[in-house]
Amino acid sequence: MLIPSIDLMGGKIVQLVQGKKKALEFDDFEQWINRFAKYPLVQLIDLDAATGHGNNAELVRDFARRLPCQVGGGIRSMDAARATLELGARRVILGSSLIANGAIDITFAQRVAAELGPDKLVFAVDSVGGRIALRGWQETANITALEMIRALQTYCAAFLYTHIDTEGLLEGFPIDLVPGLRDATSNQIIVAGGIRSEQEVDRLDSLGVDAVVGMAIYTGLMSA
Repeated sequence: MLIPSIDLMGGKIVQLVQGKKKALEFDDFEQWINRFAKYPLVQLIDLDAATGHGNNAELVRDFARRLPCQVGGGIRSMDAARATLELGARRVILGSSLIANGAIDITFAQRVAAELGPDKLVFAVDSVGGRIALRGWQETANITALEMIRALQTYCAAFLYTHIDTEGLLEGFPIDLVPGLRDATSNQIIVAGGIRSEQEVDRLDSLGVDAVVGMAIYTGLMSA
């Protein structure tokens, strides 16, 4: 399954390279809402909230009410997760809140799953150089993606694995990583990071994982 992505920064839709350099920006929201309306799931990320530089809450509300979204970016507490669902999100994406003092926070995962339900939760596993990235990819922890997936699979519906090393580069997702991710859990696995063609999405689908695509759609390499 292809999952289009919408990344928000400064009140606009943007695309970044490896979470740092802005490559594209758009403020014509209607064209993207119309194009993405046919998809069963859209990924919506508030990059400003993720990095602690304000938020795009009103835009999140508008998009989430008009598109079936899983929403992430700066959701680091139970209250924030609940509030995001109340904005209209189908599911919330949690990442940094699952790590405390350099270790996987099983207690928080248990609590949020008990209160909101695992079906409402997507756990982000953002990896750079083989280690988990936190707080808008500004910090890293000495934890691997597979360690997180194996420890937390009871408490969520899906894992979102983003390969930051290839994010936004349009060089393709490292397909050799997929079997290990898929074998680690029976939960839904969603991958992102450099996906550039429909053929690649089909290949990932054949391996049992779904694909988040941003840059390839916004640059016209892929139709949506």
